[in-house]
Amino acid sequence: MEYTQLGRTGLKVSRLVLGTMNFGPQTDEADSHAIMDAALDAGINFFDTANVYGWGENKGRTESIIGNWFAKGGERRDRVVLATKVYGNMAADGTAAWPNHDKLSALNIRRAVDASLKRLQTDYIDVYQFHHIDRAIPFEEIWQAIDVLVQQGKILYVGSSNFPGYKIAQANEIAARRGGTIGLVSEQCLYNLAERRAEMEVIPAAQEYGLGVIPWSPLQGGLLGGVIKKEVQGGRRASGRAADTLANPSSRAQIQAYEDLLEKHGIEPGEAALAWLLTRPGVTGPIVGPRTAEQLGSALRAVELELSEELLTGLEEIFPGPGPSPEAFAW
Repeated sequence: MEYTQLGRTGLKVSRLVLGTMNFGPQTDEADSHAIMDAALDAGINFFDTANVYGWGENKGRTESIIGNWFAKGGERRDRVVLATKVYGNMAADGTAAWPNHDKLSALNIRRAVDASLKRLQTDYIDVYQFHHIDRAIPFEEIWQAIDVLVQQGKILYVGSSNFPGYKIAQANEIAARRGGTIGLVSEQCLYNLAERRAEMEVIPAAQEYGLGVIPWSPLQGGLLGGVIKKEVQGGRRASGRAADTLANPSSRAQIQAYEDLLEKHGIEPGEAALAWLLTRPGVTGPIVGPRTAEQLGSALRAVELELSEELLTGLEEIFPGPGPSPEAFAW
C-alpha cells in the first residue's frame, strides 16, 4: 500500500480509503468485520463513515458495527485513521428532526460528536467532516464549537464533504482570522472519470488551501466498473445513476468506448477508474465501498496499476474534462 499526507497535515493515510456505507444495509456485521480486517491487513489505514449511515430506521448502525470491530482489540483502533461526518437528521426517515438535532449548530455538533464516539466505542475521531454546508450557521460559530472539541481531545482534524469551492475558501479564511484553528484539511467530493465538474472550482480551491481531496463514488455508481460487459454476460444489471445514464444512447456509446479501450489494454474497467483518480493532482485517495472481500481485492489492485500515456490519452478523449479554471468557463 502507498501512503500520502492528508492535505497540508502531517497525518499519513493510505491512497485508498475504505468506505463503510454498505456496512449494515447491504453487508452484515460479520462480513463487515472481515472486510475491515482484510483492509487493515492490506495496509489501508483510512476508514470513512458517517453518523447517518445505516439509513432508514437504522441510522447510526454503521458506526456501531465499526465500534464493535474496534472493541475486538488487536490494536485495531490505534492503526486506523477514522473519519466520520455530521449534518444529517438522525431521526428515522420521514420523521422531522427535533430542533437543534441536525445540521451544524454548535449544540448539534457537540451532541453529534458524543453520540458518534459512543457508537464507535472510541474516545476520539481523527477527521470530523461536515457532510454538507449549513447556510444558516456562520463559520464563526462552527469553528468555536470545533475549537472546544479539539481542546477536549475528542477530534483532531476537520474536513468537509460536498462543499463548493467558495465555501472551502470562506471556511478557511474565517478559521485563519480566528487564529489557532487549523481549518479544513480535506474535502470529500463527487469526482470520477465520468463526473469531472469538481475540476472547475472545488479541486482548485482545495489545492489552494491545502486540503486533501477524497473522491466519493469513484465508479459513478458502478457505471465505470464494466457495467455493459456484466450486463451482456448476464451479471448484475445497472441500477440507480448508472442505469439512468445507460438509458441515453450517446452516454451508452461513451461507456461502451471506455470498456472497449480497456479491453484492448487488458485492464479491468473498475481498476482503471480508480488508478486514474490516483494520477489526478490533489487527490489523496478515492473511497472504495466494497460489499464483499472480493470487491476489496479488485480495488487494491488499482494501487499497483500503472496507466500508460497512450491509455491516459484515450481516457481523456472519451471523458474530456472541463479544462483549466477559470478559462473553462470564462473564456
